[in-house]
Amino acid sequence: QVQLEESGGGLVQVGDSLRLSCAASGHTSSSFRFSWFRQAPGKEREWIAGIRWNGSGRYYADSVQGRSTISVDNIKNTMYLQMNSLKSEDTAVYYCAADPRHAGIWHREHEYEYWGQGTQVTVSS
Repeated sequence: QVQLEESGGGLVQVGDSLRLSCAASGHTSSSFRFSWFRQAPGKEREWIAGIRWNGSGRYYADSVQGRSTISVDNIKNTMYLQMNSLKSEDTAVYYCAADPRHAGIWHREHEYEYWGQGTQVTVSS
């Protein structure tokens, strides 16, 4: 069993930066894939970034490519999403998710077994 808990969200202005954190507990391993998803009110959940627990294979959705960085800290058992140049369109609840498999289709929500409860990001102009 794996538990995930997001933090770091809040109210920011357009152009600001945020670093979201996802603390993992339980039986994680280097074979796990971790991703960030987000969901705005009235919209479907959207995959935005993914990484393997060993730090390899970083992938990004077009919506955040070039202004976001996903990373892991194995010592702290924490995954991060650094977001820069925030836009109003980034307003959403952000979730971290984990898949025990070493490989898969990153954007497929159903492939992820473990989910956090989410952290709210609100970008105001």
